[in-house]
Amino acid sequence: MPLSLLPAIAQRKAAPSRPNIIVILTDDMGYGDIGAYGGRFVPTPQIDRLAAGGLKFTQYYSGAPICSPSRASILTGMQPGKWNFTTFLDTQKHNKDAEQIDYLTPEAPSMARFFKNAGYATGHFGKWHMGGGRDVTNAPGFAQYGFDEHASTYESPEPDPAITATNWIWSEKDSIKRWDRTKYFVDKTLDFMKRHKGQPCFINLWPDDVHTPWVPKVETEYTGKFPMNPQEEAAFKRVLLEYDIQIGRLLDGLKALGLAENTIIIFTSDNGALPTFGGTRSGGLRGSKLSLYEGGIRMPFIASWPGHIPANKTDDRSELHATDLLQTLARLAEVKIPENYHGDGIDRSGILLGKPSLRKKEMFWEYGRNDVAYNYPKGNDRSPRLAVRSGEWKLLMDADGSKTELYNIVKDPAETTNLEAAEVKITKELSGKLVAWWQSLPKLNTH
Repeated sequence: MPLSLLPAIAQRKAAPSRPNIIVILTDDMGYGDIGAYGGRFVPTPQIDRLAAGGLKFTQYYSGAPICSPSRASILTGMQPGKWNFTTFLDTQKHNKDAEQIDYLTPEAPSMARFFKNAGYATGHFGKWHMGGGRDVTNAPGFAQYGFDEHASTYESPEPDPAITATNWIWSEKDSIKRWDRTKYFVDKTLDFMKRHKGQPCFINLWPDDVHTPWVPKVETEYTGKFPMNPQEEAAFKRVLLEYDIQIGRLLDGLKALGLAENTIIIFTSDNGALPTFGGTRSGGLRGSKLSLYEGGIRMPFIASWPGHIPANKTDDRSELHATDLLQTLARLAEVKIPENYHGDGIDRSGILLGKPSLRKKEMFWEYGRNDVAYNYPKGNDRSPRLAVRSGEWKLLMDADGSKTELYNIVKDPAETTNLEAAEVKITKELSGKLVAWWQSLPKLNTH
């Protein structure tokens, strides 16, 4: 019998001693948003406190420069293109135009399901965006991916009525207001852990702050009007301030429950920032959300587990990819992965435990299969549609071999100097690998 079908109780030995796991996936947080990564928008003392108690990575990469495929890469530990995810999920027409599916098939592997089968209580609190919303009404429910409980936004198969009073992402009619959503998800997380105190918990805490529109609280109540333009920096700062406060509430809540010492916290973002306010939210990196330049895919990443993961350290050497999280966290939690699982990530538990190492496997990305659904961003942040990182080198190109760019990403993280002509051998080798990888992905016939 495959491990995925074993009764949960069979793998539940010494369950309470296993670490709880909380994966905090911030929505559209740029590399330069928070103080621990040099951000200067507002003080972020609580997120910085998490960094001070843990290990900070400077070379972590999301699976895609936009939400839906990047989330699928974390949940499945596989390249999102293998499940026909290429951009954000929207209406059926948009998905068809983008040459992608309407939802993640429940046949795909799921980190939550693996942990559930190993005796973990599993919860998803926050944004999903891997199926459901708009005119996609047949998306599978959370239970089919291995979640015991959930509270999610409009872009999910089972939106929470408290935050979706209308058929849209948010409205002033919601009983939980837009600015209180992260608080709501943190409360759900802590309540879930309190009720499962004798059992290890695996939780996706995926708030939809700091994604636009930024709707900060105005004194004590919402007046029915935006306090400011919801795309402006002033609104962003107030939302980021509140988000930081809620991360602090999570840390304090875990301590009050006596669970702080045995909880692994991962803090990261699904993709880059947009707008970037002149690149400042990208921390000096080129690009933004929707771009395969570093500003679209290199994310803040903090890992904390008192007594196991080193405290107040920075790892500038080790590359880490979103697809690595499944195997890495499973190893740390001693969760067995089914033998028939073949992920694209690798076990990087060693670097989380303080042993830096180079990633010996290439990282690949795609964003954009046509000019209908992928005609963004504009200008200097608009990248070629495919990318590969191999050691110190990063190559970008379009699928037809055009627009080739090569950067020494260690020496030139801002991607200012294209070395394609100077490094002919490396360009040829990496472009060959990139094309072969892209051709191996399934392509949907949507026309």
